[in-house]
Amino acid sequence: MRAPGNGPLPLRAKKLAIGWKGRGREPLSSGIDLVVDSGDFAVLVGPNGSGKSTLLRTLVGLQPALSGSVELCGTELRRISVEERATRVACVFTDRADSGYLSVFDVAAFGRYPYTDSRNRLGPEDAALVERSIAAVGLAGLEDRRFSELSDGERQKALVARAIAQDCPLLVLDEPTAFLDAPARVEIFHLARVLAHSGGKAVVFSTHDIDQALRYADTLLLMDRGHRLEKGAPEDLAVSGAIGRAFDGESFRFDVSTGSFRSAERGIGLKVELVGPEGPIKDWTGRLLERLGCTVCRAGSEASAIRVSLLDDRPAFELGGRLVQGYSELARLLEELLPD
Repeated sequence: MRAPGNGPLPLRAKKLAIGWKGRGREPLSSGIDLVVDSGDFAVLVGPNGSGKSTLLRTLVGLQPALSGSVELCGTELRRISVEERATRVACVFTDRADSGYLSVFDVAAFGRYPYTDSRNRLGPEDAALVERSIAAVGLAGLEDRRFSELSDGERQKALVARAIAQDCPLLVLDEPTAFLDAPARVEIFHLARVLAHSGGKAVVFSTHDIDQALRYADTLLLMDRGHRLEKGAPEDLAVSGAIGRAFDGESFRFDVSTGSFRSAERGIGLKVELVGPEGPIKDWTGRLLERLGCTVCRAGSEASAIRVSLLDDRPAFELGGRLVQGYSELARLLEELLPD
């Protein structure tokens, strides 16, 4: 579990308005109040164009606020020099990085330069921290590989390693799981939460991966299509309907009961009760039923019962007096029951 810090808050925004300056231009979003404490893993989600990157860039000083204030470690952002800011917040943004012939170690080592001497020399402790940061993102053994020779996912990991090596109270990651495959995305989410909970960092992490955000976030920050920011526990925003209001479209919707997005197609429409021992076979049966548009009901309801078991080491299902094995056969049986 996370333990809030006792010192100044790593990040606080008060009545913040974000957007672009210009005659007659209205703020993209205003009245933003936000606090991220040490040990807090805050995940920012929202549809494309909702203003997530604009908010993050404003919070770290890469884009000026239209009004309101941002504080880093208790000091207003506008009063902090660029050099001092680099010791308070480390960032990874989605801008394409071009590091030429630099190695993975060289890229990660940039995170230590705010702390080096006038000749930018790394001491033994700096080098050790860079090595640990590279290992933390899963690139151990690739320290001497040229950045230009890495895959897109490996480049993203190297940039996250640089931010970790910077060792700041606040870590801001804008789409750090872009270009990563599914296991690597889970790995980065897990790493970010460990940095918050065990490392005592305040971590702000934007993503389009709603499923992982709901699983890992301490605080969910939701920018909706109207550029309004809602904050709360992931469960609160899911149950309140806020996630559905922000993301639902004509062909898909957020299913509060499962915490995932489902097709808005009518589907089979059968009510089904699952009977059998708890475990992966029953869990994956439930996923199949949801995918086909069935409603999974509790025991005692007026619904067709599917008995789930294991027969000859294969999943077996009994429905309406018929016994089939394998999920493909169960899907065919269910589709036979589709009302005309």
